[in-house]
Amino acid sequence: MKQSIKNTLTILFVLTFSISFAQNIEGVVTNSENIPLEAANVIIKGTTSNTTTDQSGKFSIDSKGKLPLTLLVQYIGYKTAEIEITALPITTPLQVTLNEENALIEVVVSSRRRIEKVQDVPIAISVITGKQAEQTGAFNVNRIKELVPSVQLYSSNPRNTGINIRSLGSPFGLTNDGIDPGVGFYVDGVYYARPAATTLDFIDVEQIEVLRGPQGSLFGKNTTSGAFNITTRKPSFTSGADFEVSYGNFAFLQAKASVTGALGKKIAGRLSFSGTQRDGLVDNIVTGRATNTLNNQGIRGQLLYTPSENTNIILAADITTQRPDGYAQVVAGVAPTQRAGYRQFDVIIKDLNYQLPSLNAFDRKIDQDTPWRSGQDLGGISLNVDTKIGGGTLTSTTAWRFWNWDPSNDRDFTGLQVLAKSQNPTRQTQITQEVRYAGQLSSKISGVVGVFFIDQTSKTNGTEESGNAQWRFSQSTTSPLWKTPGLFEGYGIKTDARIRSSSAAVFGQLDWAVTERLHILPGLRYNFDKKEADYTRTTYGGLQTTDPALLALKKSVYSDQAFTSDTDNTDFSGNITVTYKASDKINAYATYAKSYKPVGVNVAGLPTDAKGQPLLDLAVIKPEKVNHYEIGIKTSPFKNSIFNLAFFNTDIKDFQTNVQAAELGVNRGYLANADKVRVRGVELDASFVFSQHLTVNAAATYTDGKYVKFTNAPLPLEETGAPVAFKDVSGTDLPGASKWAGSLGGELSDKAKFFGNAGKIFVAIDSYARSEFSSSPSASKYLVVQGYAIFNARFGFRAAEGLSVHFWGRNLLNKDYYEQLLPAGGNTGQYAGVLGDQRTYGVTLKYSL
Repeated sequence: MKQSIKNTLTILFVLTFSISFAQNIEGVVTNSENIPLEAANVIIKGTTSNTTTDQSGKFSIDSKGKLPLTLLVQYIGYKTAEIEITALPITTPLQVTLNEENALIEVVVSSRRRIEKVQDVPIAISVITGKQAEQTGAFNVNRIKELVPSVQLYSSNPRNTGINIRSLGSPFGLTNDGIDPGVGFYVDGVYYARPAATTLDFIDVEQIEVLRGPQGSLFGKNTTSGAFNITTRKPSFTSGADFEVSYGNFAFLQAKASVTGALGKKIAGRLSFSGTQRDGLVDNIVTGRATNTLNNQGIRGQLLYTPSENTNIILAADITTQRPDGYAQVVAGVAPTQRAGYRQFDVIIKDLNYQLPSLNAFDRKIDQDTPWRSGQDLGGISLNVDTKIGGGTLTSTTAWRFWNWDPSNDRDFTGLQVLAKSQNPTRQTQITQEVRYAGQLSSKISGVVGVFFIDQTSKTNGTEESGNAQWRFSQSTTSPLWKTPGLFEGYGIKTDARIRSSSAAVFGQLDWAVTERLHILPGLRYNFDKKEADYTRTTYGGLQTTDPALLALKKSVYSDQAFTSDTDNTDFSGNITVTYKASDKINAYATYAKSYKPVGVNVAGLPTDAKGQPLLDLAVIKPEKVNHYEIGIKTSPFKNSIFNLAFFNTDIKDFQTNVQAAELGVNRGYLANADKVRVRGVELDASFVFSQHLTVNAAATYTDGKYVKFTNAPLPLEETGAPVAFKDVSGTDLPGASKWAGSLGGELSDKAKFFGNAGKIFVAIDSYARSEFSSSPSASKYLVVQGYAIFNARFGFRAAEGLSVHFWGRNLLNKDYYEQLLPAGGNTGQYAGVLGDQRTYGVTLKYSL
């Protein structure tokens, strides 16, 4: 009996030992120089199971039989490693290499539809990681421009938003739906057609890649100036969660959350949320309430299905809403025009017994009587399928998206009832389909080839209505009939503008390895574009009369107008790049690209001739023809350093520009072609890790953008009323183009523990500066935004898991600056400014599981 019990216990011991051994995960932790790290923490993510390494860097941890799981390997002064375990037993010990926290790790990108190091890509490209964006408070594109000075974003409200790279992409000023943006905006491979998307908060972003220069042979939608390639964090089969909350002055409150985990053996999910609120920064002395608030909410859900190890399917849906109390602009000044003395702004308001609430825009006071409203909703659903075939990957991306815009504006920027209503709500929908194959085609040739289709519809039903002060601002003669009671009060126009735009393309690029170091990359694209537009505006209201003289006065302010346009065009474009890797630390490239921006159509009203008839020759706008040259060099001059330079020259024929008309009926300006434009310049990107405690990064750009030939430009504000209708502005600077722009930042850190968590205590400073630029399609001395510099800082503690906290401040020196200047509707002399934010500060708490 005793022998039987002994045998039984022996068997149980062996089984127990075998099971325990099978559940243990063993490994060795070293640094990048293969030196064992003693006392490194090894944790099973989401549990309390942990251990430490011995003198040889070895560890053993019990998996508890739970799969899948993620090991976190932490060591003070080093970046935390995450290792996903999906199967047991593991027959050989894990080899875990930790990199120094301040070591410059080469970022990988997917812009060329493959995973590769950014220093090996023959494209001028900047990369902002999701963590970097979070730490610097860059929660939207307007903040990203402070990190990537080649990017410019101008926004007087979400609809009237333009995003440029190297001063090209969108016409400066007010938006017109009839043209395509020159900067592509992609989120997880889905093209967002409306520039308004760039004003929304990022949701759970993994990485932001900013590509500069034409990218027509790599992306579905043609892009003449560059592209934003944004990837979000994907679902994981290992459970995890992040929670973040920020609080600051002006009642700033921002909350973010993301949860991920397995929903089955082959299905994982991720749910992410972001919300931002803030009180207004401009005081309305009439309502007694601050305006220009923030009120954004967004949610994004993803499901990952892996039917096999070679196929990933992601179904994603998102919706974002904005409900701020307006985007009010403050009167920044008054320009004397060439109109008669009684038509000058100062004389007009004196006759109406009115004065501005302040003559200093940076008092941040307004008295505007028309409510500001800037509500927008943007969302959609997408299906992305990646499957490995042969030596590459076949990808299909199908998406449907919508954008709803619900505005109200005060386009006279005063407390007078000049324009009682100015609102043009828009509904836009789009369907996109892209299929591409990327991979190795032979031993020396790799590449990408694809097809792309987009169909979008935009509908605007707008209203613009005069108030009781309209007569005085529109008065163009000394006739007493202008004072006729009620003549213009309630007089306005209803607009119905519709546009349908379709585009189809075949594109591709090869990478031919002539030698291991020398590569030649040709690319081609064929595009078909079709646009159909209908515009109708109908007058209503005002004094009902049959008097021809009074009707003529009303017609001089607003008139009926209707036109249609239907146009299409095709285009062949392409590029060729030669790249030579002189050594592991030097990579040089040269690129020529022939690109184009599709034909445009006007859908916001046309200016009229002397007889009041619309100038129909402006209904259709010629496509842009682009010739681009670029040479660049990417270097790593010493360990943990990057120093990149790019020189570029872009010539554009038939440049599509936006013109603000003096006529009120042209609601958002109209489009026109400038004969020729040239932009040339140089860019620098640099990062240096001087020690385990100090890192520095810098970026700078010099841009010389000019109208080479533009003979039919609109008159600048101060020349309104001149006997000529157009001006030759050849040789003058492009609007929105600063000669110089740059950013400089650095971080000083040291290892520390906070509530038992290993991490780093840090202090960081970031700065952004740009020189002056014209804020008008035709250079006006009154619409020049002066150069400015702003400084931001933060300090605190961060850890890969557990609690992180940091305090932050933006525009610490409380610099007063304009982001944009724009004339009032009707060009009566007053102009308004989009103000940069004053000093803000706060604290951010983050907890990661």
